[in-house]
Amino acid sequence: MLMSTIIKLVAIAVMSLHMTEIVECLTDTAKASKPNIVFILTDDQDTYLGGLDPMAKVKTLLRDEGTEFTNMFASTPLCCPSRTSILTGRYQHNHNTLNNSVSGNCSSKLWQQTLEKETLATHVKSLGYRTFFAGKYLNQYGGKAVGGPQHVPPGWDEWLGLVRNSVYYNYTISDNGKPHRHGDDYYKDYLTDLIANRSARFIKDQVEKRSEEPFLMMLSTPAPHSPWDAAPQHSHAFENSTAPRTPNYNKRAKNQHWLMRQANIPMKQTSVDYADNAFRKRWQTLLSVDDLVEKVVQTLDSLKLLNTTYIIYSSDNGYHLGQFGLPIDKRQLYDFDLRVPLIIRGPGVPKNVTRAEPVLNIDLTPTMLDIANGSAGYFPQEMDGVSFVPLLHDKVNGASNWRKDFAVEYQGEGKTIQSGCPHLGYGVSNCFPDCVCEDAFNNSYSCVRTLVPGDATKDLMYCEFADSETFVELYNLSTDPYQLNNIKDTVDPTMLVHMNSRLIELGFCKGDSCRQPGRHRAWPDVTPSVGLHPEKSMIKKFVNAVFEYGKNHFYSGYDKL
Repeated sequence: MLMSTIIKLVAIAVMSLHMTEIVECLTDTAKASKPNIVFILTDDQDTYLGGLDPMAKVKTLLRDEGTEFTNMFASTPLCCPSRTSILTGRYQHNHNTLNNSVSGNCSSKLWQQTLEKETLATHVKSLGYRTFFAGKYLNQYGGKAVGGPQHVPPGWDEWLGLVRNSVYYNYTISDNGKPHRHGDDYYKDYLTDLIANRSARFIKDQVEKRSEEPFLMMLSTPAPHSPWDAAPQHSHAFENSTAPRTPNYNKRAKNQHWLMRQANIPMKQTSVDYADNAFRKRWQTLLSVDDLVEKVVQTLDSLKLLNTTYIIYSSDNGYHLGQFGLPIDKRQLYDFDLRVPLIIRGPGVPKNVTRAEPVLNIDLTPTMLDIANGSAGYFPQEMDGVSFVPLLHDKVNGASNWRKDFAVEYQGEGKTIQSGCPHLGYGVSNCFPDCVCEDAFNNSYSCVRTLVPGDATKDLMYCEFADSETFVELYNLSTDPYQLNNIKDTVDPTMLVHMNSRLIELGFCKGDSCRQPGRHRAWPDVTPSVGLHPEKSMIKKFVNAVFEYGKNHFYSGYDKL
C-alpha cells in the first residue's frame, strides 16, 4: 500500500516535471516564433540614377535572397519629413513635419511630446521586442533647443543616435543619452563602420543575454548623403564615372514651375564637374554600406539567426545630379527624387523576385508591425500606410486589390539672405553650386501619383503648387518617363478636374481613408485634347487654404514649446 502510494507520487512528480518542461518549451517556442527584424535605412539613395548599382553585396545577400519592389516611393522627398513618415506610418499632412528645420517640426519638442510616443519603436516594444537604433535619426535631433543628446526617444532599449545631420567624422553621438564626441580616426570614428560594429555587438549580446527575446534593429547610415567622405579603402573607386546623362539631364522640360525655370540651361561647367564628383563620392560611401550589410548578415548567420530574421533595406528619398539643370539635391516632385530602393529577405519571402506594385515609405512601419505580430494583418489603423506582407506571399492581386494612387507632399524652405548669391533676394535656399536654387518658401506642392502595373494609362503624376501662379503640372509617365512634357494644357479638361478631386480626397485623408480608393475610381482619357480649361479658382482656393492652414497652425512655434 505504502509502495503503491510512493509510486503514484513519484509518477505525479515526474509528470509534473514533464509538464513544466513542456510549458517552458512551448513558451520558448512562442517567443522564438516571433521573427527578428533588421531595418537598414540609407540617406538620399536613389534608384533612378543607379543608386544600387555599386552594391554587389546587397544584390547577392538581400536581393538574390529576397524580393525587390521596383516601384517604391517616398511620399515626401526630403529627409526629416520622410523619416517622420517612416517612423509613424503617416503622410506629411498627418504628422506635420514640414521640412528639416525645428520650426518645421523636425524633432521639435512638440514632436517629442506627441507622435514620437507612437512610432515604430514604441509599437514594436509593446509586442515584446527588444529594440536597437544606430545612426541618423532626424536632422535636428540632439540640438540644445530640443533637449540635447540626453533625450532618448521612447521605445528604444539601446540608442546610438547621431546628433543632427549626416556626417562621417567629427560628430557627437548620443550613447543611451550620454554624448560621446568622435574625431577623424577612420578605425575608431567612421560612422558607417561604427554602426556596423555596434550592430554586430548588439546581436551577439542579444543571443548571450536575452536569447528568448526577439529584436528589432534600425540601422540608419549617413551614406550616401554629403559630405561624401569615403572610407580609405574605397576612396579611389569609380574614378572615371560620371553622373548619368539621362534624357532630362541638363535639359529644360516643357512648361515647368518657376523654380525649375531659374536653373542654368546649359549648366555651367563648374556645376557639371560638381555633380560628377558628387556621383563618384556617393557611390564610394555606399561601398561601406555594402560592407555593413555583409557584416550584419554574417553575424546573424554565425549565430543561426539568419533564417528567422527579416532584413529590410530602403532609403528616405531619392536624389538628382543635373536633371533639369539642377546640380545636386532632392525636394522636387519628379521621379528621380521620389523613387527609392526597397528589398526584403526573410522567412517565407520569395527569393530573387521583383514586384511592381507601388509601395511607400508610410508602409514600412505597418509592415514591420505586421511581421512582429505574426503576419496576421495587424498594424495600427490610425496609420495611413498599409502592410505589404500580403504582397510578399502572393496573397494580393495587384491589378485589383492594391492601391492605385497615392499622395506626394512637400512644403518648401527659404532664407532671407543667400550667402554668396546676394542678387537672388529673399525666400530661396540651397542655392549651390553656381547660385542655382533647389528650394524656396513657395516650392510647396501636393500631388496625386497614379500607378497600376501593366496599365500604361494609369502612370500619371498631377501636382498643384501653392505659388502666385497656382501652377499645375501633369505628366503621363507611360509615354514620357523622364517628365519632359507637362500636358496640363493639352489634355481633356475633365482630367484636371478629376485629378484635383482626388487630390482633395488624399490631401485630407487620415488612417483608413488614405487606404481607400476614393470616389474617383476611373481615370479619364489622357490623350491630348485642345479645348477650354477648367476654372482654376477652385484649385487655387483649395491649395492656398491647405498651405495657409499649415503655415498658421503647424509651421511656427515648434521650438518655443
